[in-house]
Amino acid sequence: MASEEFRLVSPVINNEGRLPRKFTQEGQGAKKNISPPLEWYNVPEGTKTMALVVQDIDAPDPSDPVVPWVHWVVVNIPPTLKGLPEGFSGKEEDVGGNYAGIKEGNNDYKVPGWRGPKVPTPGHRFEFKLYALDGEVNLGKKVTKDKLLEAIEGHVLGEAVLMAIF
Repeated sequence: MASEEFRLVSPVINNEGRLPRKFTQEGQGAKKNISPPLEWYNVPEGTKTMALVVQDIDAPDPSDPVVPWVHWVVVNIPPTLKGLPEGFSGKEEDVGGNYAGIKEGNNDYKVPGWRGPKVPTPGHRFEFKLYALDGEVNLGKKVTKDKLLEAIEGHVLGEAVLMAIF
């Protein structure tokens, strides 16, 4: 039944799938580089933890026409959570409680946390992919997308994808 599908959504990404400017590097003043709120539904049974990877799948690279550019990596998200609030990135230590144990990895800007897009041409697709996993992810101090994807191979119970355009 489609209603029981593992889904990832955001209340700020409208029907056209547009990512609002305040979640980018082009927002106004303090209203930029704020991580967008995310919600998920129907987490697969047996999920012990979840991980999130957000990347620009249309990012140009001089040596290769299209190379995904990582904007956010988050690991050890408890399956009991129903989402991450707006502005969560950079505050996981401060939030505590239900968010204790969540770790943000390095993006392709080589810094931990959310770094919003700043694209030379409009229309880039941003893929938010949430992985439901059958065990904890222990990647040491420096978490990256590549280390995460290698570690979760064979441990993915489900994937939920949200696409946004900027």
